[in-house]
Amino acid sequence: MKFDTIIIGGGLAGLLAGIRLLENGKKVAIVSAGQSALHFCSGSFELLGRLGGKFVERPFEAIDSLPAAHPLKKMGRERAEEYTRQFIDLMKRAGIELHGDPERNSWRLSPVGLIKPSWLTLPDHLTFTNPHTLPFGSAAIINVYGYIDFYPQFIAAGLSKRGVKSVISTYDTPGIAHLRKSSTEMRSSTIARVLNDEDLEEIADQLNEKSRDCEVILTPAVFGLYSEEPLRQLRDLCDRPLWMVPTIPANVPGVRTQLMLRERFQRLGGEYLLGDTALRGDFRNGRLKRIYTYNLGEMPLEADTFVMASGSFFSNGIRANMEKIYEPVLGLDVSLHGGRTQWYDKDFYAPQPYEKCGVTTDDALHPSLLGKPVENIYAVGSLLAEADSLSEMSGAGVTMVTSLHAASEILGNN
Repeated sequence: MKFDTIIIGGGLAGLLAGIRLLENGKKVAIVSAGQSALHFCSGSFELLGRLGGKFVERPFEAIDSLPAAHPLKKMGRERAEEYTRQFIDLMKRAGIELHGDPERNSWRLSPVGLIKPSWLTLPDHLTFTNPHTLPFGSAAIINVYGYIDFYPQFIAAGLSKRGVKSVISTYDTPGIAHLRKSSTEMRSSTIARVLNDEDLEEIADQLNEKSRDCEVILTPAVFGLYSEEPLRQLRDLCDRPLWMVPTIPANVPGVRTQLMLRERFQRLGGEYLLGDTALRGDFRNGRLKRIYTYNLGEMPLEADTFVMASGSFFSNGIRANMEKIYEPVLGLDVSLHGGRTQWYDKDFYAPQPYEKCGVTTDDALHPSLLGKPVENIYAVGSLLAEADSLSEMSGAGVTMVTSLHAASEILGNN
């Protein structure tokens, strides 16, 4: 099978690049092993939240202070601003609305009641501009009866530090009674499937009754697996503002985002090979000509250009054994070498070298193989070296900027 571009990885990076290419008339296929890191997205997209141990207020300005090898620094502030505008528009065309000020970070509640910076956020979740003062003085924290991946006491403790009084309660609905027979069934995505067909008026009556003396309602993000419509309806039925709080993964807002982006990709004519794994590739004259996958066996997938969006250790885009760290599909060069003791710091709380491990590229994001850039491959997202997405809170930022840059490069070179 022949395509203009083949993308390895079906998460946020792969879908953004694929949709952008399809919108410009390209024939695109995505090879996706299955569940992506988007399923762990809490509903907020970080651009750059922390640098040098300090929280960042204006992420575009902070890009100038990054090391030269950092992917965002390679792209530069001007291109980062352009690609984030493209990201917002692309998400909107997929039916995904985001709120917040693109020029500055806001703040949100974490699943355990901490206040964390974010960039743009799905409408499900509460955000605020001041991390020290919240826009309400009392909250009703109402869990689903029997749901164990939500921690009202932690959230109440976090709110209390900022002067907010909380009331903790639960609500119930007949449709989820059978789920409580097994703790493995009482998960956010399973509950969301059931609540999609439940009587929202009955749920709203319980939320209104239990929040009578409070200013806002906070409840776990278990509504709207397939669209935001159930949450919109529930909000209209509630007497006071209703906000979702992220849960322990998998997260319903992240799963919904994945499904909506995939639907957009396929509606545009993209080929989404779900449940398949890229195994190896054939190179000719320094260019990748085709790849082979587990499901297709000896039937190759050929393309003019390729995008590696396979992720880092979390999604097996980078692997490690006792002897080495390596990129498993094409054998691309990685940034971290030496023995295992050089991959980590014995101080558990210190920055860990492996967190910045990834595929090495030139400034155009062409990865190298045996020291030479491969000009018809682009490496994007968390696969890239030199970005510590956990400590920098930059995972989505690196992903959106680099994947849209790769798409722009492919379109500009054809």
